[in-house]
Formats: sequence, structure tokens, C-alpha cells
Amino acid sequence: MAIDFTTPIGQVRLQIADLDEAAFLLSDEHLTGYLAMNAESVLRAAADALDAIATSETLLGKKIRTQDLSTDGPAVATDLRKKAAELRARAAAEEAKASDTDDVFEVIPFHPYGKPEGAEWRL
Repeated sequence: MAIDFTTPIGQVRLQIADLDEAAFLLSDEHLTGYLAMNAESVLRAAADALDAIATSETLLGKKIRTQDLSTDGPAVATDLRKKAAELRARAAAEEAKASDTDDVFEVIPFHPYGKPEGAEWRL
């Protein structure tokens, strides 16, 4: 079954580069859980998914060096966590932009004669 990139699960897969349909890193159920934990925020769910993959990489992919082969699980995990932090920052910026209140105005009381010098400001 092809990945539908118009759905939240497909968009999370796109963000975390989990695109091999024959061997997904995380199941749809995992991604649905991350989406539920993050109020359906695709970017935040992707960040959590990357953190989970990084944790697995740290636990399983330890730093190994043999004759002609070298793997560095902790370095991979560090890169994944960096990407997760970037996704969270992007999500925060988009949420801040969405909740921007530039179009709201404040009502200031009108006092045509001002107030005497030294008097308290009362509404």
C-alpha cells in the first residue's frame, strides 16, 4: 500500500524519512500514538518519533569498530535528536505565528481634558 502524504501519518513518515514501505521503522499505530500525544501536530509527532528512533539507535547500535567496519550509534542518535529539536522549534514558531494577535486592538479610555499633574490614573 502506498503512503498517502496528505494524511497526518504520511506527513510524519515524510518528516522522519520512514519511506521504505517494505520495512517501516515505526508502525502506523506508533505514529497515531505520537499524533495523539501531540494534539495532532505533525511536526511535534515527528520529533517524538525521531527521539524514539534515536533512543533505539543508542541502545542497539552502539559504537562498534572491527577490521574494516565502523558504526557509531551514539553519533547517529545525536543527529536524530538535533533534527527532532529543529522540528520542535519549527512547530513552536508556526504555533506562535498562528496565535499572533496583531489584528486585535486595545480600547483606551478617552479623557478629553487629560488628568491633573500628579493625579492617579483611574479608569
